[in-house]
Amino acid sequence: MSDRWLALIVAALLAAPPAAAQRVRPDLDGIWSNRSLTTLERRPAFKTLTLSEAEARAAEKALDGRPAIPADEVGQVETEWWEPGLALARVDGQARTSWIVEPADGRLPYSEAGLKALTAAQAADRNAFDGPEVRPGPERCLMGGGGATGPPIQNPVYNGNYRIVQTPDHVVIVSEMIMNARIIPLRPMPPLPESMRPWTGDPSGRWEGDTLVVETRGLHPGAAWRMPSRLYLSKDARVVERFTRVSETELRYAFTVEDPTVFTRPWRAEMLLRPATAPMFEYACHEGNYSLFGALAGARRIERDAATPSP
Repeated sequence: MSDRWLALIVAALLAAPPAAAQRVRPDLDGIWSNRSLTTLERRPAFKTLTLSEAEARAAEKALDGRPAIPADEVGQVETEWWEPGLALARVDGQARTSWIVEPADGRLPYSEAGLKALTAAQAADRNAFDGPEVRPGPERCLMGGGGATGPPIQNPVYNGNYRIVQTPDHVVIVSEMIMNARIIPLRPMPPLPESMRPWTGDPSGRWEGDTLVVETRGLHPGAAWRMPSRLYLSKDARVVERFTRVSETELRYAFTVEDPTVFTRPWRAEMLLRPATAPMFEYACHEGNYSLFGALAGARRIERDAATPSP
């Protein structure tokens, strides 16, 4: 996605802003990165939210700078896709073992019903091959894998970059993963009807002092499970994100999730985004890609083989 393309998006959104919107706001523009070894949930090996520097260095050495990825039989662990040299995130100068800060154990507070919904969604995505519409969003190039697109934003195992374009009455957040553009209005807007549920929900933005607050409802049911992470959100979830520019090199990103049908309580997380050290490149993924064709063709072959009598 080129800067010209983004400029056209923003230009199409621009309208004469009200006088109140003319006041100077913190500048969030730029390319930001959340690449890190820190994960949404705390790994079982870690018992506390923060580590001493000595503990952090030892943990980073043990993790070998690699993100948490499942092993497979086709070279996933050794792939060149993973960005080298990852470290645990430092927030307020302390190494963090999870983005989740509440609950204190750093784990998603699933209810029994929520865990059942997560398990069912995982099984459905593994076994649904009747057509492209039932394949998961990341596989169809509609959502970033691992919750990279948001909301809420998680850190993917690669391509963890985000371009933020800020105008007086809109903010656009473009994720490098899938190149999805979240367009957030900064003026009161009527909620979308129940029948209209964008993949990243229906957002509403506002400024609270120097903090950009984005409240999102109306999530798409097809984006419930943020594969391959353990995060599952129902279509009735409410996500409140807060973006605060705390320094020239730090953008604090915090979010709260409320979803009583899935979790036993609201939960809260925070991370730091830092300026990216390289430009963003087009992900070049589209819904009709070759891998989707291959997945469906493979399923048809398995069905034919199963229906063929053994000699």
